[in-house]
Amino acid sequence: MLPRIGGYAARERFVRIRSRTRLAGAATGPPHSSHGGTSMHIDHSETVTQLRATVERVCKDFPGEYWRAKDRERAYPGEFVQALTELGLLAALIPEEFGGSGLPLSMGAEILKAIHEFGGNAGACHAQMYTMGTVLRHGNAEQKNRYLPKIASGELRLQAFGVTEPTAGTDTTNISTMAVRQGDHYIVNGQKVWTSRAEQSDLMVLLARTTPKDEVKKRTEGLSVFLVDMRHAKQHGMTIKPIRTMINHSTTEVFFDNVPVPVENLIGEEGQGLRYILSGMNAERILIASECIGDGRWFIKKAKDYACERRVFGRPIGQNQGIQFPIARAYAEVEAANLMVDHAAKLYEQGQPCGTQANISKLLASEAAWHAAEACIQTFGGFGVAEEYDVERKFRESRLYQIAPISTNLILSYVAEHELGMPRSY
Repeated sequence: MLPRIGGYAARERFVRIRSRTRLAGAATGPPHSSHGGTSMHIDHSETVTQLRATVERVCKDFPGEYWRAKDRERAYPGEFVQALTELGLLAALIPEEFGGSGLPLSMGAEILKAIHEFGGNAGACHAQMYTMGTVLRHGNAEQKNRYLPKIASGELRLQAFGVTEPTAGTDTTNISTMAVRQGDHYIVNGQKVWTSRAEQSDLMVLLARTTPKDEVKKRTEGLSVFLVDMRHAKQHGMTIKPIRTMINHSTTEVFFDNVPVPVENLIGEEGQGLRYILSGMNAERILIASECIGDGRWFIKKAKDYACERRVFGRPIGQNQGIQFPIARAYAEVEAANLMVDHAAKLYEQGQPCGTQANISKLLASEAAWHAAEACIQTFGGFGVAEEYDVERKFRESRLYQIAPISTNLILSYVAEHELGMPRSY
């Protein structure tokens, strides 16, 4: 059953948001967007307010007890993802011609931000917002028409992103998984690691080598992108091994043993796959950064409320500067980082270069969220590590984003080299 907001079903409310967005975009003559659709000038504040109201209502149907149970069992929050899917929220960035909402990246960021701010975790589904962009930007017409409508409706889930390998790490140009063409198929052999949601996905965006490393002129060439039908692949040589981590992130290792992938599932030009993957990284960083902002706001509200309610020595603990100042500082850091996220999203929507801004957004937002987490758990004291308050769970979850999908040090090296003109440090 769909949640109801202000007398309207949530789906009805979201359709109304889409309609107003479309009209606003038509009136202003939107410029082309690098995401593959159009960048629309919309009534940002009204749309954000209504998106947040929709997400908040969904999150109320999935309170802390739900997430604690999933965390204990290391179970996938399928019910939550299904609710978001039914409301069209996960199809927000897919153009309307393919059954999505056609919203700009900033609105997708607001959806993910709100999920985390209201106590949920978008890690179970956020990949759909940026992995589908590879198909949208670089896929041919047949691929778009075949897959995007089903992704938008929820008939197909595109959550798996097969890039990282155990021996390559962040050196993506050094991956060794091979895809060798044989007739009308590529035969894939190799291994991927940290492929989250592989067990819950129907499709995977896969980066594999199609030309041996010693035969390419540039180390960035010879890599290709494929859209793998995992339902078929699991019956023909693909195996998936879950990896248990400190958080419930449904991540895995994926092994390819002579897995056949049809030639028509090659996305774009053979050998240019790394460029296609990199083209979506800015969107990924901005979206992940928005989740960090949501986490930071959740921690700050949680800490503020507890500090005002909890009384020790006859006074609320929030009256003590040692308690309130770290919370206030965390608030300042989160809101400052949020401005950078918004700036990066606007540049992205305008089709402007935004690599530096997207990376800095992710750096600042992830660190601000972690500082807010520290302030929160310190405010709660011993109760901060008690499961029932959800602080310890969110504390663990928020730490991830300083190392994935790109580490803090790699961002700093990018800024040093590309903005400051310093020599490459690796």
